[in-house]
Amino acid sequence: MEEAPLSAGPSKKSLGNVRGKQVPLSDLSTKDDPPARTVSGVAELDRVLGGGLVEASAILVGGDPGIGKSTLLLQAAARFARGGMDVIYVTGEEAAEQIRLRAARLGLENSPVRLAAETNLRDILTTLDAEQPKLVVIDSIQTMWADNVDSAPGSVSQVRAASHELISFAKRRGTSVILVGHVTKEGQLAGPRVVEHMVDTVLYFEGERGHQFRILRAVKNRYGPSDEIGVFEMTGRGLAEVTNPSALFLADRDRPAPGSVVFAGIEGTRPMLTEIQALVAPSPHSQARRTVVGLDSQRLATILAVLESRCGIPFAGLDVYLNVAGGMRVSEPAADLAVAAALLSAREDTALPSDTVVFGEISLSGALRPVTQAENRLKEASKLGFASAIGPEQKKQARVPGMTLRTMTDLVSFVQEMFGTD
Repeated sequence: MEEAPLSAGPSKKSLGNVRGKQVPLSDLSTKDDPPARTVSGVAELDRVLGGGLVEASAILVGGDPGIGKSTLLLQAAARFARGGMDVIYVTGEEAAEQIRLRAARLGLENSPVRLAAETNLRDILTTLDAEQPKLVVIDSIQTMWADNVDSAPGSVSQVRAASHELISFAKRRGTSVILVGHVTKEGQLAGPRVVEHMVDTVLYFEGERGHQFRILRAVKNRYGPSDEIGVFEMTGRGLAEVTNPSALFLADRDRPAPGSVVFAGIEGTRPMLTEIQALVAPSPHSQARRTVVGLDSQRLATILAVLESRCGIPFAGLDVYLNVAGGMRVSEPAADLAVAAALLSAREDTALPSDTVVFGEISLSGALRPVTQAENRLKEASKLGFASAIGPEQKKQARVPGMTLRTMTDLVSFVQEMFGTD
C-alpha cells in the first residue's frame, strides 16, 4: 500500500476568498438574437414548442403508459431527419428491432434516423460526443444508468444524475435533447421535481384509452407560451394532426339534448369548443354520488354550493355525473357557467338551443366575472355555425358579425332567464 495525500483544494468556508473567472454582465436593454428554431413539419408539435425546436434545448415529455409517447417522438424524429437534421434515437426500453418494426408500421422505415439500444449513460455520452448529432431522443430517462451513482436505474439519484449529464451535454455541444419520462399513478412525472426545473420545456401527452384523441400540452416553455396544446388522432398509421379540434370534438353532437352544453374555451392561444355533458338523477343511496371526468371535482362542488346557496336550487339526494366529451380536459375557470348550465339543463330536463355557446366564471357570491379573449371565443363559435352566446358582461364588449352575445351579471338572472326557475 502506498500513501497518497488528498489534494489541498479550497474549503467551502474559503471559497469566496479564492479568485475565479469574472462573469460578464449586461443590462436589461441588451438585445440578443432570437434563438434559432428548426420546424419539424408536424404543425401541432411546432405549435406546442412555440414555433419549432430550439437549438441546444432540453425537452421533457411525459404521459401515461401506452398513450403514444414513443410513436409521437419517432414520427417527429423522422420528420426532423427528413428535413436534413442529424437525429439519434436512443431506446432503453426496447430493442432496436422493435423500433424498426414500429417505423415500418408507420411508414417511416426509409427515414435517416440512427438507432441505439443502450442504457449505460457513459457509453451513450461517448457516442454522442463522437457523432455530434443535432437532436437526441432518450426513451426513457428512467432506464438510463450512470455508473458513478450507487443506486438502481430509475431511482431519484439516477434520474437526477442522468438528466444533469444529458442537459449539460445539450448546452455544451448545441444539441437538442428530448427526454421521455414516466408518470406516477397520480399523473405526475416520476422522479425528482428538480428535473422539471432543469429542462427548458415540459410537455404532457394526455388522452383517454377509450378515445382516439391525444392532447400534447406544454406546462412549461422557456421559448414559447405555456399551456399551449396540440391535438392528434391515433390511427392505424400512427398519430395524425387535427387542424380543427373544435369541429372534431363536436362531430357527434347532432341535436340538442338535456344536460348538453357547448363551452367556448381557450387552450393556450387557441380557441376551442368542447361539449360538457351532465346527468342528474335521484340517488338510491344515503349519500349522493359526484362523478367527474375531464374537470376538477372541487370546482364542481363549488358550483353546486353556489347554485344551492345563491339560487336556492338544491342538489341534495341527487346523483351528479359530469363529463367533457372526447376525452378532453378543461381546467379554465371560464367553464363555470357552462357547467352550471349543463347541471340545470339536466336537472330541469330542458335542452338549451343547439346554436348557443356558453362561457363565464362564477364567483362565490354568484356574480359572473368577465373572461379573457371573449372575441376569439365568439369567432371560433361563429366559424362552426353557432349564432348566439351567453356570457358575462365585459369591460369591452366583443362584437362578431353573425353572433349575438347575451350578457348577464349574476347567476340568478341566468337561471331565471334560461330556465324560468326562481
